[in-house]
Amino acid sequence: MERKRAAFRGTWYPETKKECESKVRKYLKDDKGIIKGDFSGCIVPHAGWYFSGSIACRTIASLNQNRDIDAVAVSGLHMHGSDSPLLLGSGLWETPFGDIDIHEELGSSIIAHAGAEGIKIIRESTQTFPEENTIELQLPFIKYFFKNTPIVPLGVPPGRAAIKTGIAVFNAAKDLKLNIAVIGSTDLTHYGQSFGFTPVGGGKKAYEWVKNENDADAVKALIAMDADQIIKTSTLNHNMCCSGAAAATVTICKELGLTQGVKVEYASSYNRSPGDSFVGYTGILFQ
Repeated sequence: MERKRAAFRGTWYPETKKECESKVRKYLKDDKGIIKGDFSGCIVPHAGWYFSGSIACRTIASLNQNRDIDAVAVSGLHMHGSDSPLLLGSGLWETPFGDIDIHEELGSSIIAHAGAEGIKIIRESTQTFPEENTIELQLPFIKYFFKNTPIVPLGVPPGRAAIKTGIAVFNAAKDLKLNIAVIGSTDLTHYGQSFGFTPVGGGKKAYEWVKNENDADAVKALIAMDADQIIKTSTLNHNMCCSGAAAATVTICKELGLTQGVKVEYASSYNRSPGDSFVGYTGILFQ
């Protein structure tokens, strides 16, 4: 069976199973642990584990504590509105905790349902699916907490296609009678000269603006589960890098009957490394 290698292993997150498990245990011990609730979906950040691994770990660990899960739909990728949605259709994806199976039947059903919505999703192989941090950095956590549960990795562009893709994922899982967990990956404002975005200058003033205004607008839209506003604020305010993945995720969650977003935590790379260029992160759970 074809296998997708872990491109960021040993750089953006630890190389070995032992090192990854040590980090997971530390995140859950030091950072307030699992959030109690009946959560079936979430938004997680995708910077290196040094910066945002704790938030992603605690958020994913809090999913579906009271039910069996048949598959995990995980969305990400940095995409433009003109791009076509993608999914990894078959094979395995390497993690330090062992390979994760791709749920081929669910992927095929998603493509069929998207077609009925007028959306073409491109089926990629393990060799052609993009090597990006957005999805890969979540996979060790998914493998650790969901064991042998298969996944469908999706690349989702911003715009109406994101909402229709989300509806297709829900309908596909419903037709196959699968209980799914839903994970969307996005970071928030990328601020500073390094990112070509400096509307309020630099230093602590810029950090406070990002935290209290620009990222606050993004978090508000995510908690409200408002897919249209997620796309809008991202486009106008540059405060989400993968708003398509976020919009698709909240759409699936609303179709599943989830109605409430709960913020796990907000943080920024500025907290670890103060400077004029930094990135915001958050974890949101849906119940």
